[in-house]
Amino acid sequence: MELEASLPWLALTLTPGIAARLSARLLREFGSPDDVFRAPLPRLEACNLPAPVAQSIHRKQTFWRAEKELDAVRRIGCRMLNWTDAEYPQSLLQIYDPPVVLYVRGDAGILNGPNIGIVGTRRPTVYGQQMAERLGRDLAARGLGIVSGLARGVDAIAHKGATDVGGRAIGVLGTGIDVCYPKENRKLYEKVLERGAILSEFPTGWHPAPENFPVRNRIIAGMPLGVVIVEGKEHSGSLITARLAMEFGREVFGVPGNATQEVSFAPNLLIKQGAKLVTGAADVIEELPTPVRSALVQAEAVEQAQLNLLAEAELSPTEKKIYALLSAEDPKPVDDIVESSELNSSEVLATLFTLEMKGIVRQLPGKQFVKVLL
Repeated sequence: MELEASLPWLALTLTPGIAARLSARLLREFGSPDDVFRAPLPRLEACNLPAPVAQSIHRKQTFWRAEKELDAVRRIGCRMLNWTDAEYPQSLLQIYDPPVVLYVRGDAGILNGPNIGIVGTRRPTVYGQQMAERLGRDLAARGLGIVSGLARGVDAIAHKGATDVGGRAIGVLGTGIDVCYPKENRKLYEKVLERGAILSEFPTGWHPAPENFPVRNRIIAGMPLGVVIVEGKEHSGSLITARLAMEFGREVFGVPGNATQEVSFAPNLLIKQGAKLVTGAADVIEELPTPVRSALVQAEAVEQAQLNLLAEAELSPTEKKIYALLSAEDPKPVDDIVESSELNSSEVLATLFTLEMKGIVRQLPGKQFVKVLL
């Protein structure tokens, strides 16, 4: 939609005293922002608006601010999406206080794709860092967009995991679209922009404030199919995000943590309350709607076949023979490999060791071996 068409939407959001929930109520009552601004004063007052708010709307006092904001948007070169735009995230329209306007940089077309949120503490443990990176990487490699807040810690690590494998990432800011916070994430901000989208509901130039982030978190909770909590303390923002996701009917996942660590409180509590326990990407994927899951599995199978072919091309004849006998799903005992390969046990064990060193085979307890999903 042309930027000029966003003017009344912007004017509504810029009206003092109107938060997203009240704006949403007015839009549902009147049908459009134009109709809100055309409404007679008594009708506005009948909506239980504070008198100054009703008068400001009736007099269209914020249109000049909206014009200035549109000028700033043009300078930045971002887009604006409102409820009537096809690219507006349709899942957000299902929550009780969807953002009236979204500022978007990057590929707005991915906002309605299959996405999953990954959030957690700004000070993760080494284990938390590893899990956030692994989940971001593995879920993105299977075709899911990774939604997070571009904050320090788990958010940034999950986004980095996604972009490192060429996956899609969506950063939801608690600032204006033109404000990168924290500043040290500038390179990641640009990388996410290359591989996905950055969005915000706050006006340009809006700087970080503590009250912004719970507001931002409802987008992270409401837009994706579900949210994975990696680590978070008892009163953390990630726990708030998870509870919002539950209210919105989204899937909630928890990565179990060490019970003696404070940052394990949020995911462990959520798991007790019924969240799905997650140790890898497969745990998330199996809870997704069947059409989404089927598409992801098919994409994964194609990708894995290509990777396997590439791996096999670099193997010696003996290594290829052993590798071909293995499966990624069903561990095979070394005795069965010896029998099937018709090689002696020393040669099989030496070859398996070489394949392990190449990172394409893994040994499990009981001298069983599987292919590694690259």
